[in-house]
Order: sequence, then structure tokens, then C-alpha cells
Amino acid sequence: MGVWPGQTKVSPILLLLLLLSCAEEWGPLGILGTPVGPPGGVLYPFGPGVGDEATHHEDDGTSPEIFLQENFSFFGRAYRSLYVNNNGVVSFGTMVPEFTPQPFPLPGHHPFVAPYWADVDTRLGGDVFYRQSRDPQLLARLAQDLAPAVPPGDPPPQPTWAFVATWDRVAYFGAASDKVNTFQAVLASDGVTCFVLLNYGDLQWTTGIANQGDPHTGLGGIPAQAGFNSGDDVHYYNVPGSRTPAVQTLSHRSNLGVPGRWAFRVDHFEATEGPPETPGSLSKTSEAPWSPSVPHKTPSVSPNSPRTREKQVYVCGS
Repeated sequence: MGVWPGQTKVSPILLLLLLLSCAEEWGPLGILGTPVGPPGGVLYPFGPGVGDEATHHEDDGTSPEIFLQENFSFFGRAYRSLYVNNNGVVSFGTMVPEFTPQPFPLPGHHPFVAPYWADVDTRLGGDVFYRQSRDPQLLARLAQDLAPAVPPGDPPPQPTWAFVATWDRVAYFGAASDKVNTFQAVLASDGVTCFVLLNYGDLQWTTGIANQGDPHTGLGGIPAQAGFNSGDDVHYYNVPGSRTPAVQTLSHRSNLGVPGRWAFRVDHFEATEGPPETPGSLSKTSEAPWSPSVPHKTPSVSPNSPRTREKQVYVCGS
């Protein structure tokens, strides 16, 4: 259920037997940055108590199409609806049941935001919540939190609308443990200027067993991808550490100096980065370019030439 045509998941029992016969060993992790303190407290309120709706508890599930109260501009194109996908993606135009994360850019028109694109299975635990909001308290907090993302001299952000999607203690496909992840994507707009915030709580796993992850640890294989893809094959951003073991440390890193929070202005393009490469970490191979019509199980070398713009990344001390 919830896979692209031609793509299937192997039985968790069969994969468990295969995985028990081998072990993944990852190399040392090296990421530079400035210590900013312990993670925590970056998520905005979520759950039924604040009016959230939730997706169904299923593997590779998604919300129905959600019509927005105002347009959201994503790299020059205005969108009036979106989908919240269980596998850690907020997408425009179409749902994304794909469970194998790919590096950006993706071929074809696939605009989406990926706080933590991985193989989530809420049948085994967790909830995926979402809501639109014009709550003054939330908007005031967003304005304060977004201020560091604006260059000096630019008007301070004053959002009038927000969309909050939260993955609360979600499990991974084939899990043989109680490890869960909590993270959040927030879209904010004043009707013209638009931002995306990626907030990270506790991240305990990176990979489901269909992507060669270990059923007991949720690690190894093809780890999660984080960032965004504009859908024009040109404008995209891979959060440093994506599809490597370093992605699990997103709750300790930031591009704002606030551990666990990443913020980007997205109504126009500001940051492009090639397929993720993290010095000192092990990324076995790049995947073939993503397409909804072909399986994503056979690794190959990506031909994409990286285009990069340096951005400050902060890493908190332990």
C-alpha cells in the first residue's frame, strides 16, 4: 500500500531474517559548527488540544488534499492546496507515498518540503497531525523565531497565516524496537513573503527495513532526507547530513543558532545545494534520480553536478 507503480515492499519477516545475517558499520562523523547548547523546546503546540487533524494510522499514508486559507508561494509559484504525507513530506500538487528518500533535485515537477523523508509506519506507533492557524499567539511566536532568518535591513517577518504539520513519536516500517521520531514542518506567510521552518525533537531512527535499515536500531541502509525541492529541477536544498547517519543529529544543529530549528525563505530562491556530501561520514552510494514510475532499490551514481551556496550551520555541544 502507498507505493509507486512497480515498487513493492518485501515482507518485514523476510527482511528481518536477511538483516540479521549482516551488520552495517558506519564511519566516523565529522561536522563543523559553533556550539549553541542542548536541543529542545523548538516545536510549536500540536495535537487535538489545539485543533489538529490527523492522518490515518497506516504505512505510507497521506492526508486528503488540504485547501489552504491563502496562497503559499513556493519558489515563484503560488499553491492553494497541499498534502501531509506520513513519510515525512509536505507536498504540493500530489501526494508522496514514496518511502525511499532521494537527494534533491528530483526530476519532474515534484515540489515538496521534507522535514524528515523516511519510511514511517504509524500502524506501529505515533501520529501525524496538521492544522492551519491564524492564532495571534502562534503568529507572534513565529514572527519572533523567524527574525534571525531575515537579512539585516529587510522588514521583519509578520506572518498572518501558518500551517503546522507534526510527526509525533512516529515509528519506522518493520520496527522491532520502540524507537520513535518527533519533528515538525511549519509554513508561514504574510500573503507575500513565505517561510518554511523545520523543527526537530527527539530523533531515534533514520531508516526503515525496506531501505535496508536494521529492524532493532532503525539505523543503517539509506537514511532520511531533509530539505526541499522546488519542482523546477534547479532550485532545491539538501540539509547537510541528509541521507547519511548525520541526519539523526538535526535536533542538535541549526542554520539559525537555535538547536533543532532550520528556517528558510521560500517565496523566492535563496539557497541551492547539490546532493548531500558530509565529510567524514559514510554515504554508500547516490541513488538514481527519483521517478514515481520506477523502483528505487538499485543504487547508481547520480550525474547531478552540485551547485552550492555556503550557509552557516551550528552544532550544539553534547
